[in-house]
Amino acid sequence: MSGWVPDVLGEGYEQQVLELGPDPDGEGEVAAVVVRRTPREGEDVRGAVLYVHGFTDYFFQTDLADFFAGHGLAFLAVDLRKSGRARREGQTAHYTTDLARHDEELDAALAVVAEQHPGLPVVVLAHSTGGLVTPLWLDRRRRRLGDVGPVAGLVLNSPWFDLQGTDLQRGPVTQALRLLSKVRPLQELTAGLSIYGPSLHTSGTGEWDFDPAMKPLEGCPVTWGWLNAVRRGQARLHRGLDVGVPSLVLRSRRSDFSSSYSEASDRADIVLDVEHMSRWAGCLGGEVEVAVLDDARHDVFLSLPTPRAAAYDRVGRWLREHGLGEGSFTG
Repeated sequence: MSGWVPDVLGEGYEQQVLELGPDPDGEGEVAAVVVRRTPREGEDVRGAVLYVHGFTDYFFQTDLADFFAGHGLAFLAVDLRKSGRARREGQTAHYTTDLARHDEELDAALAVVAEQHPGLPVVVLAHSTGGLVTPLWLDRRRRRLGDVGPVAGLVLNSPWFDLQGTDLQRGPVTQALRLLSKVRPLQELTAGLSIYGPSLHTSGTGEWDFDPAMKPLEGCPVTWGWLNAVRRGQARLHRGLDVGVPSLVLRSRRSDFSSSYSEASDRADIVLDVEHMSRWAGCLGGEVEVAVLDDARHDVFLSLPTPRAAAYDRVGRWLREHGLGEGSFTG
């Protein structure tokens, strides 16, 4: 493990590389990268957040970090192996054949959070595929250690709980994935995110200036091996988990799967089926609340100003209801 060095986000942000050793999937040495927002003078830190990104993503949302800092929570994020800052030359973006392999870097990142803020509660915040990876990790951690350690709450931003399509369609797809992941694990499918990226980025119709090298506007290629790992993770979720802490699931009111951009593309989830998020939320175990947000995008914190403010407001209230944050912030 290396020390803290300046991050690409500039002043007020630092990163630390977590070396993970040889890749079980045969793509060299893998690492994860923890990014921290350094607490500003006068900020009262009463807890911390660990943020986990989704597919075709990395941490760049400084407004999100400022929001949690405004509620007394120090903010740290992890770019998972082969993702964002952590991807190395020759590695297939996000590729793993088993989502459980992310437990290693999530445990290590949580240890960094605990080291930085000993004895304080931690909220895990995760988006999209990260919203599948983190409940699976917490359930395994609870069963392995008896509890989830400093984690006191889980906030999922449009989690990927199921594949698109009907029950009848998903069955054959799942069977095909099992076979193709064995014979052609690295064969690429289309990413299918051609509308979403440009709707967010300043080069398109959006307001966010992220790095397209780490979050390609057209999306990262999906592989059979990775998609099969996702499907296996979803099947495990559907059998029921116990993440050990209260959970908040944020989702848009509706999905829109149009193939061309329109104003509706900015006011709906154009990546995942939002009904699946509500359908499977109860599988997290324990206390679960689903917050449905009008006009929200797939990443609710990258929505247009009004639904974005509603998302921040709901999270702020949830934090206060669970004794996990105070203060105020306008996103």
